[in-house]
Amino acid sequence: MSDIEKVVTVNRKARYDYEIVDKYEAGISLLGSEVKALREGRANLKDSYASINGNQVMLHNCHIGPYQPAGPHAQHEPERPRPLLLKQREIDKLRGRIVERGFTLVPLRIYFRGGWAKIELGLGKGKRAYDKREAMKKDAVKREIEQELRRRG
Repeated sequence: MSDIEKVVTVNRKARYDYEIVDKYEAGISLLGSEVKALREGRANLKDSYASINGNQVMLHNCHIGPYQPAGPHAQHEPERPRPLLLKQREIDKLRGRIVERGFTLVPLRIYFRGGWAKIELGLGKGKRAYDKREAMKKDAVKREIEQELRRRG
Protein backbone atom coordinates (compact mmCIF):
# COMPACT_ATOMS: atom_id res chain seq x y z
CA MET A 1 0.00 0.00 0.00
CA SER A 2 1.10 3.52 -0.69
CA ASP A 3 1.06 6.46 1.70
CA ILE A 4 -0.47 8.81 -0.87
CA GLU A 5 -3.11 11.04 0.68
CA LYS A 6 -6.23 12.10 -1.21
CA VAL A 7 -7.82 15.01 0.66
CA VAL A 8 -11.63 14.94 0.62
CA THR A 9 -12.45 18.11 2.54
CA VAL A 10 -10.72 20.74 4.69
CA ASN A 11 -12.24 22.76 7.53
CA ARG A 12 -10.80 26.17 6.65
CA LYS A 13 -12.78 27.96 9.32
CA ALA A 14 -11.18 25.87 12.09
CA ARG A 15 -7.81 27.64 11.86
CA TYR A 16 -9.59 30.99 11.85
CA ASP A 17 -11.71 30.25 14.93
CA TYR A 18 -9.18 28.16 16.91
CA GLU A 19 -5.51 28.25 17.76
CA ILE A 20 -4.49 24.65 17.00
CA VAL A 21 -1.98 23.34 19.56
CA ASP A 22 -1.72 19.66 18.65
CA LYS A 23 -2.94 17.32 15.89
CA TYR A 24 -4.16 13.72 16.00
CA GLU A 25 -5.01 11.27 13.24
CA ALA A 26 -8.02 8.98 13.70
CA GLY A 27 -9.89 6.48 11.62
CA ILE A 28 -13.60 6.96 10.95
CA SER A 29 -16.20 4.22 11.33
CA LEU A 30 -18.30 4.58 8.16
CA LEU A 31 -21.06 2.77 6.29
CA GLY A 32 -20.48 1.63 2.70
CA SER A 33 -22.53 4.42 1.12
CA GLU A 34 -20.63 6.98 3.24
CA VAL A 35 -17.27 5.74 1.94
CA LYS A 36 -18.52 5.98 -1.66
CA ALA A 37 -19.87 9.49 -1.03
CA LEU A 38 -16.53 10.54 0.52
CA ARG A 39 -14.65 9.25 -2.54
CA GLU A 40 -16.88 11.56 -4.62
CA GLY A 41 -15.98 14.47 -2.30
CA ARG A 42 -19.46 14.86 -0.77
CA ALA A 43 -18.39 15.98 2.71
CA ASN A 44 -18.47 19.18 4.72
CA LEU A 45 -16.77 19.80 8.08
CA LYS A 46 -18.28 23.24 8.68
CA ASP A 47 -19.60 23.52 12.26
CA SER A 48 -18.48 19.98 13.09
CA TYR A 49 -16.78 18.99 16.32
CA ALA A 50 -15.62 15.89 18.18
CA SER A 51 -16.47 14.88 21.74
CA ILE A 52 -15.43 12.14 24.12
CA ASN A 53 -18.33 10.01 25.40
CA GLY A 54 -17.14 7.36 27.84
CA ASN A 55 -14.33 5.48 26.10
CA GLN A 56 -15.27 6.60 22.60
CA VAL A 57 -14.62 9.71 20.52
CA MET A 58 -17.58 10.81 18.38
CA LEU A 59 -17.70 13.15 15.38
CA HIS A 60 -20.78 15.41 15.35
CA ASN A 61 -22.34 17.64 12.64
CA CYS A 62 -20.12 16.31 9.86
CA HIS A 63 -22.25 16.29 6.71
CA ILE A 64 -21.60 13.43 4.28
CA GLY A 65 -24.02 13.75 1.39
CA PRO A 66 -26.05 10.87 -0.03
CA TYR A 67 -24.60 8.45 -2.58
CA GLN A 68 -27.25 8.30 -5.33
CA PRO A 69 -26.37 4.88 -6.89
CA ALA A 70 -26.90 3.20 -3.49
CA GLY A 71 -30.68 3.42 -3.83
CA PRO A 72 -33.23 4.64 -1.29
CA HIS A 73 -32.95 1.69 1.14
CA ALA A 74 -29.15 1.70 1.40
CA GLN A 75 -28.79 5.42 2.19
CA HIS A 76 -27.17 6.77 5.32
CA GLU A 77 -28.22 9.66 7.52
CA PRO A 78 -26.09 12.64 6.34
CA GLU A 79 -25.28 14.13 9.79
CA ARG A 80 -25.33 11.11 12.09
CA PRO A 81 -22.73 10.96 14.91
CA ARG A 82 -19.80 8.84 13.71
CA PRO A 83 -17.41 6.95 15.99
CA LEU A 84 -13.73 7.81 15.58
CA LEU A 85 -11.06 5.17 16.00
CA LEU A 86 -8.30 6.11 18.43
CA LYS A 87 -6.23 4.06 20.85
CA GLN A 88 -7.40 4.12 24.46
CA ARG A 89 -4.13 5.77 25.53
CA GLU A 90 -4.76 8.65 23.09
CA ILE A 91 -8.37 9.03 24.26
CA ASP A 92 -7.25 9.25 27.90
CA LYS A 93 -4.61 11.84 27.02
CA LEU A 94 -7.17 13.91 25.06
CA ARG A 95 -9.74 13.69 27.86
CA GLY A 96 -7.21 15.05 30.35
CA ARG A 97 -6.27 17.99 28.16
CA ILE A 98 -9.86 18.86 27.30
CA VAL A 99 -11.11 18.77 30.91
CA GLU A 100 -8.13 20.45 32.61
CA ARG A 101 -7.16 23.15 30.15
CA GLY A 102 -10.39 23.91 28.27
CA PHE A 103 -9.32 22.70 24.85
CA THR A 104 -11.72 21.66 22.08
CA LEU A 105 -11.44 18.82 19.55
CA VAL A 106 -11.85 20.33 16.08
CA PRO A 107 -11.90 18.29 12.85
CA LEU A 108 -9.39 19.82 10.44
CA ARG A 109 -9.66 17.59 7.35
CA ILE A 110 -10.88 14.24 6.03
CA TYR A 111 -8.66 12.29 3.67
CA PHE A 112 -7.90 8.82 2.37
CA ARG A 113 -4.55 7.20 3.12
CA GLY A 114 -3.88 3.82 1.57
CA GLY A 115 -7.59 3.23 0.98
CA TRP A 116 -8.62 4.04 4.57
CA ALA A 117 -10.69 7.09 5.49
CA LYS A 118 -8.90 9.20 8.10
CA ILE A 119 -9.68 12.42 9.92
CA GLU A 120 -7.20 14.92 11.31
CA LEU A 121 -8.32 16.31 14.66
CA GLY A 122 -6.88 19.49 16.09
CA LEU A 123 -6.69 20.20 19.79
CA GLY A 124 -7.41 23.90 19.92
CA LYS A 125 -8.34 26.86 22.07
CA GLY A 126 -10.93 29.30 20.81
CA LYS A 127 -9.62 32.64 19.57
CA ARG A 128 -11.07 35.90 20.81
CA ALA A 129 -12.38 38.52 18.37
CA TYR A 130 -9.26 40.68 18.69
CA ASP A 131 -7.03 37.65 17.99
CA LYS A 132 -8.96 37.03 14.77
CA ARG A 133 -8.56 40.66 13.69
CA GLU A 134 -4.84 40.51 14.44
CA ALA A 135 -4.48 37.34 12.35
CA MET A 136 -6.33 38.96 9.45
CA LYS A 137 -4.00 41.98 9.59
CA LYS A 138 -0.91 39.75 9.56
CA ASP A 139 -2.27 37.79 6.59
CA ALA A 140 -3.01 41.00 4.68
CA VAL A 141 0.52 42.36 5.29
CA LYS A 142 2.07 39.04 4.28
CA ARG A 143 -0.02 38.95 1.09
CA GLU A 144 1.00 42.52 0.17
CA ILE A 145 4.71 41.71 0.69
CA GLU A 146 4.44 38.60 -1.49
CA GLN A 147 2.65 40.55 -4.24
CA GLU A 148 5.30 43.29 -4.15
CA LEU A 149 8.12 40.72 -4.34
CA ARG A 150 6.45 38.99 -7.29
CA ARG A 151 5.96 42.32 -9.05
CA ARG A 152 9.61 43.27 -8.61
CA GLY A 153 11.09 39.81 -9.18
